[in-house]
Amino acid sequence: MTKEVVSPLRQRMIEDMNARKLCAGTQKGHIRACRQFAAFLKRSPETATADDIRRFQLHLAETGTSICTRNRIMTGVRFLLRVTLRRLDLSAEIYHIREPQKVPQVMSPDEARRVLAVATSLKARVMLSLGYGCGLRASEVVRLKVKHIDTAQKIIRIEQSKGRKDRNVMLSPEMLDLLRQWWKVRRGYDAHLLPVQERFLFPGRKPAQPMTTRQLNRLFHEAADGAGIRKGVCLHTLRHSFATHLLDRGADIRVIQALLGHDKLDTTARYTRVATGMISRIKSPLDLLSESHRKTGRKPVKNSTKNSTTDEEDSPPA
Repeated sequence: MTKEVVSPLRQRMIEDMNARKLCAGTQKGHIRACRQFAAFLKRSPETATADDIRRFQLHLAETGTSICTRNRIMTGVRFLLRVTLRRLDLSAEIYHIREPQKVPQVMSPDEARRVLAVATSLKARVMLSLGYGCGLRASEVVRLKVKHIDTAQKIIRIEQSKGRKDRNVMLSPEMLDLLRQWWKVRRGYDAHLLPVQERFLFPGRKPAQPMTTRQLNRLFHEAADGAGIRKGVCLHTLRHSFATHLLDRGADIRVIQALLGHDKLDTTARYTRVATGMISRIKSPLDLLSESHRKTGRKPVKNSTKNSTTDEEDSPPA
C-alpha cells in the first residue's frame, strides 16, 4: 500500500492541533474541512484571499450543505487560518449561522421497554440498557472498562468523556445484574492480553480494542425495528429518553445535569420541552377559572328585564 504524502502545511496544522490537545475526531474533521477548501480553491489554502473565503461560504450555501455541516467545515478552516497560517484578517471573514433549535426525539417508557426486550443478544441488551438506564453516550458505553464499575459505591465512573470531563452515574441493581450476567459470557475473551481491571467490557473485533460505536448503532436499529418503533429514533435517543423520563418523575434538573455531564443548565433545560408527563400535569389557566367559579358557588345571573316581563304576564289582572 502506498503511504499518503503529508504536505508541510498539513503537518504543521496537525502539530498545532496536537499541541492544543484536540481529540482525534476533531482533528479528522478539521483536516477534512481544509481538504474541501483546498479542492474548491484548486490550490493551496496558503494563497487564499478574503474573496476566496466569501466564495467558499457562498458555495456551501448554494450546494445545499446543512447549517450544522457548514459551521463544522468553517470551524476547521478558521483553525487553519487563525492558528496555523496566522491570517487573522482572513479568519475574521468567516461567519457561523445559528442552528435551528429542535426538540429532542424521545421514546415513551413503553417503547424503551420494548426496545430492550427485543435486543438480539445479551450483549446488545446490556449496552442499550446502559444508554437508557444511565444516560451514557455511545462512545462512553463502548469505552467502559472493568475498573469503571464500582459495586461498593453503586456507581459507574465515566472517565475523560466529551470535553475531557469525568463524572459518576448511578449503578442500579438491575444494571448490576445485567453486567454480571454479561461478564460470565465475556470473561475469558482477552485474558492473556490485559489485566482484569483494564479489560473493556465490550471488546471489538481487534484484540484489546473496544467495540465500535458503528456496531452499537447497528444493534440499536435492529432492536428498534424489532420493537416496531416507526418514528425517527437514533442511538442517542436513549440518552434523551433517560433525561426526559427522570424529569417526568420529578428528579431535580441539576441532578440530571450532573448525570449527563452538561456544563450549562440551559443544555439540560431543553428536556423540559419534551417532558410530556411534567407538561401534562401543569394546570391550564382555563381550568383554574372553572375551579374558581365552582368554589364561589355563584349561579348565572338571570336577565332582569326578561324576569320583570315574565312576572307581569304571570300575575293575575287587577
